[in-house]
Amino acid sequence: MKIAGLIGGIGPESTLDYYRSIIETYRERNQDGSYPAIIVNSINLRKVLHLMEGNRLPEVAEYLLSEIGRLDRAGADFAALTANTPHIVFDALRAQSPIPLISIVEATCQAAKSLGLKCVGLLGTRFTMQAAFYPDGFSREGIRIVMPAPEEQTYIHDKYMNELIVGVFLPETRSRLLAIAERLKIQLGIEGLILGGTELPLILRDVKDLGIPLLDTTKVHVEEIVKQILF
Repeated sequence: MKIAGLIGGIGPESTLDYYRSIIETYRERNQDGSYPAIIVNSINLRKVLHLMEGNRLPEVAEYLLSEIGRLDRAGADFAALTANTPHIVFDALRAQSPIPLISIVEATCQAAKSLGLKCVGLLGTRFTMQAAFYPDGFSREGIRIVMPAPEEQTYIHDKYMNELIVGVFLPETRSRLLAIAERLKIQLGIEGLILGGTELPLILRDVKDLGIPLLDTTKVHVEEIVKQILF
């Protein structure tokens, strides 16, 4: 059994969700009464956001790589980033990481592929929605990514940074997010929706009536993490 390492704190609410979900999923798969070994390195979210806002991606990679190194030295056998946005530098991290990394984008792409989806919407931070790592990764499997309109992206990013990431989940925000998803479905023909921010499932996870599957990136990432623990 392997020891999982998590780069957490990006943000804190989703890190808690990862921890709970890994334990629950592990115990569903392995019913001998045991618990998984998890090392969490909760890093400085503000530092990551400051570097992202300045488009200082080499420094983002350098910072995250140093924190992955802490997990390695603590005894983790592999690592995962508990957020979508830092995956903008995932390829650079994987190339230099001392331990294997589990990609949230690759896990989500495989989930979409297994459902036979060819066109999916993407909600997330501005950094995630405007970066190429989701479209590039999904295009290799023949899946097209559709983004919200620019003004919708501004709204989603604002609510993400000022509400969701600090644990504030308002019904009016949920309603607007669902309205954006409905527009993407009706007007742009999306067949599924990626909750491409690990706080988004915390406000939308229980949605049942949208008529298309919601790809909960935390859930699919956790599934891959638990597979690696048990591998």
